[in-house]
Formats: sequence, C-alpha cells, structure tokens
Amino acid sequence: MKYELKFGKDKVKFEIDDKNYMGEILPREIESDITGEAEVERALKNPIGTSRLKDIVKPGEKIVIVTSDITRPMPSKKVLPPVLRELSLANVSKKDITIVLALGSHRSHTEEEKRNLIGDEIYDSEIEIIDSDMNKCINLGECTNGTPVDIFKPVAKADRIICMGNIEYHYFAGYSGGSKAIMPGVSSHDAIQANHSNMIKDEAYAGNLETNPVRQDIDETGEFVKIDFIINVVLNKKKEIVKAVAGHYIKAHREGCRHLDEMYGVEIEKQGDIVIVSPGGFPKDLNIYQSQKGLDNSKHAVREGGIIILAASAKEGFGEKTFEDWMLHKKPREMIKEIKENFKLGGHKAAAIAMILQKADIYMVTDLEDELVRKINFKPFNTVQGAIEAALKELGEDSQIMIMPAAGSTLPRFNSSC
Repeated sequence: MKYELKFGKDKVKFEIDDKNYMGEILPREIESDITGEAEVERALKNPIGTSRLKDIVKPGEKIVIVTSDITRPMPSKKVLPPVLRELSLANVSKKDITIVLALGSHRSHTEEEKRNLIGDEIYDSEIEIIDSDMNKCINLGECTNGTPVDIFKPVAKADRIICMGNIEYHYFAGYSGGSKAIMPGVSSHDAIQANHSNMIKDEAYAGNLETNPVRQDIDETGEFVKIDFIINVVLNKKKEIVKAVAGHYIKAHREGCRHLDEMYGVEIEKQGDIVIVSPGGFPKDLNIYQSQKGLDNSKHAVREGGIIILAASAKEGFGEKTFEDWMLHKKPREMIKEIKENFKLGGHKAAAIAMILQKADIYMVTDLEDELVRKINFKPFNTVQGAIEAALKELGEDSQIMIMPAAGSTLPRFNSSC
C-alpha cells in the first residue's frame, strides 16, 4: 500500500506491506450549523453552571477580561465583541473594563501586536489593554500541591474576572482553556515553575484532567481567585470557531473538552510497534520546537520499546535557544532531573522529548544534517522508506505499523487495562 505525508511544503511517499499496516489516526470533522461569532453569541446566551454574564456584572464594577497572548491561536478579536456587547447590556462602562493579555513567562507585546490581537475598534476604544507581568503579582495562598498562588495584581484586585481562551490538547496540562488563563497565564515566575515542574509525573499528559497534578493546580487557583465567567472556543483545522462554551470555569470548560475529544481524540485498541508521524507539514514542522507537539502525541500510539518515525522538515533548526542548548548539551536523564528542580521555558520541551526517548526510539527523516540528528539522540534517515526498513529489521518483519498524518492535532487514546 502506498502512502504520503506532509513534509515541510512538500510531501514524502512510502509503501507499507499489508501484513504490517494497522491503520491511520485522523481527526474527525464535525459539521456545525453555527460557527464563528454567532456561535460565541449562542454560548453567551446559554451559559453552563452560571447566570448570563449580563446578570452577573453590575455598573461601576472594575472588570478584567483575561485572554491569550500572541503565541496562542485564540481568536480574541472575534470573541471579544460578543462579550463586550453582553457587558453593555448590564450598562458597564468601557472605562471600567481592562483587557489583560496573559503572557505567562512569554515576552511582552508590541503595540502593533496588541492591535492585531484585539482588533482596531476595541484597541482604539476607551478600554485599557495591558500585558500581564509576572514580576507584579500578589500572593493569595498555596495550592494543595504546594504551588504558590501569585496573581498579577490588576487581575487579583478586580471586582469581576472573565477568562477567555481556546481549548486544545496540552501535552502536560491535559487541555488548555478554563482557568489556565490565570495559572500560568497571569502568575508569577515561582508559581509557573512550581506548577510546570509537575510535568514529569506520570499523570501529567495530554487528555488527562482529574488526576493531572498540573491541571489540579490550574483548577484549584479558581478557589483563590474568583473567576466569574469563562468563554472558551474549539477551533477546526482552519482555525475557525466551531464550538463555544461559556459560564462556570470548571463546568463549561469540561463541556468544551468533551467536544474537543469528539473531534480530535481517537480511541485505539492496540498500540503500534512502529508509528510513522508527521506533525502536519509547514508550519507545524518548521523546526524541532514546533514538531515536538506531534511527537508528544504520538507517544500514546507506540508501545514500550517501539519506534517512532518522525517525518519533519525542521528546516529552520531548533527554533528556540534554551531548547537547543538542552537538546545538544544534556543527556535525556539529566534533562528530566533538571526540569523538576528548575523549570526553564524551552528546556521543558527538551525534557518532554527525553521522556519519550525513555519509552521508544525516534528515527527522524528531516532536512537537518545527520550528525546534528545523532547529537540529539535521534537516528537520521534520508527517506521514510529507509526508516521503515530499518525499524522492521530492528523489531521484526511482522511488526505492526500505525500512521499519524496530522499528529500535531490528533490524540490517540489507548486504555492499557482493556
């Protein structure tokens, strides 16, 4: 059987013998009658677990809307207008509204980036638009896991807090969205470090909520900071809003997660000996940093001691300096140990890859030099076909092969107890 995968702006082709082929893991497209801003309006009129936003807020209250920064695909400029219209129904003055762009530990925005995120009309209005600052936080307590609840002062002091975000799988927090806008969105460096250091625990993986120590901190933060309302969206592969949920920061978020699972969560009965992975082509495989998400999702589809064949151009190299330093100069076990003791942005993705290497070998088909690929503990191949032949030789000619053509957005769900 002949197959092809996206690779950079091109495609790679290969063949698999029928006896070895297990299947493909692909996202499901669910038809929606209402999309975009209209779907946001629908969700706002039908909140989950709370009253409508217009019935919660009161004139004269200081209201903060927390939304994502430029590193996330959250379409704030499409979601904000319906939210602001809902607030206007409660006679809230624009002078009493502040939009906080949740940076976490990311860099500040330029004014042009703020305008692009929020949209011209809102940017030019009386509404204040500010970046969060992890150095200007106040402590409100400590989570059960020991994580400090340090919150950006303008958010902590607000009369009402509204959180916005998009819901997608997150490789150690389970899912994005919900109160993640607060923790780590508007939290201090110490709080982010303490929370993210839990990423090495077995329960910290994509699609897990209830027993996930990273997510436990995120949700428990809502007991210290009163989140009055959330509006979260689920996007399709074209980044269009196909589902919106609004209301209680836990109940509405969980409903959004269920919808995400319907689209992108794929149940598998058995893990493959060999999994062939494409993050989805350009720009998802522009560098190794971007390709990591697809690689991480694929770990759920491969058995212990199996082989992942990663087809990722990564033409621009590593994509982040700290990530590059860790990948080139630290051994996998060293990365895992260090990330627990001293979380560092960039290093966390290297540690995540190190944890995959504890489970499976990674063969890489890439535009990078072979020597560089070997330095990061992967095995280089010029073609997918060559990698398949080497993997079959290593694991046996009857090995079962699974394909993940859109690994960046699909999550295999395997229950080992079944």
